Amino acid sequence: MNALCIQLDIAWNDPQSNCRTIADMLENSNARPGDFAILPEMFSSGFTMDPDTCAEPPDGPTSIFLSETARQFGVYLLAGLASRYGETFRNEAVLFNPDGSPTARYWKTHPFSPAGEGDHYAPGDKAVVAPVGNFQMAPAICYDLRFPELFRSATAAGANLIAVIANWPEKRSDHWTHLLRARAIENQACVVGVNRCGRDPNHRYAGRSIIIDQQGNTLAEAKTDQCVISAPLDIKAVHRWREEFPALGDIRKDLQ
Repeated sequence: MNALCIQLDIAWNDPQSNCRTIADMLENSNARPGDFAILPEMFSSGFTMDPDTCAEPPDGPTSIFLSETARQFGVYLLAGLASRYGETFRNEAVLFNPDGSPTARYWKTHPFSPAGEGDHYAPGDKAVVAPVGNFQMAPAICYDLRFPELFRSATAAGANLIAVIANWPEKRSDHWTHLLRARAIENQACVVGVNRCGRDPNHRYAGRSIIIDQQGNTLAEAKTDQCVISAPLDIKAVHRWREEFPALGDIRKDLQ
């Protein structure tokens, strides 16, 4: 199975434009049935603190587009959305199966307090793990990356693949790559980090989407432009490494 990072220069608050761009990027990619394609956090709108203008219900037009796209290409598709549940808004990562069915929803557990995200989006309260091919995948969203206990919880629940979607600003882009690599090493899991590029009204984004193996080695890395990068993920190599170097079995649960 290949992981494909769709590094998008998100058009601010313009879902139709962003969906067209994603469709074109996938059409011109090397996506094959059964691959795992990942889009950035809030890919359809950008990281806005005005959810009234962009949030959609779970069966809204952007979700319909994602379902149809997953089915068209026969891929697992993970995307970040601002979602509306009645009067409540959530920053979500939604996974679609190759048949187009939504199979998992993860709610960002750590709202980005410097931007006041928690004033607009309700937090989730747990890790989510779902099958993606032969892997067990746990999504995370941007600021979550700074809180390793979330990833440890996901690993304890069976995760061996972690996908982090983000709008991570350029001025802290070294933190992005260092923390992603740390999450891979400490959890002995493949990690895919998908960031946006370009700029919005508040920040510039460096991209630097990256695919990392279970020992922290870089398999593919983007630069700063809109692009698709890909690399194969090897579940057998993950199992071999966990057996050869069984650090996860040495976790002190009494210290948690």
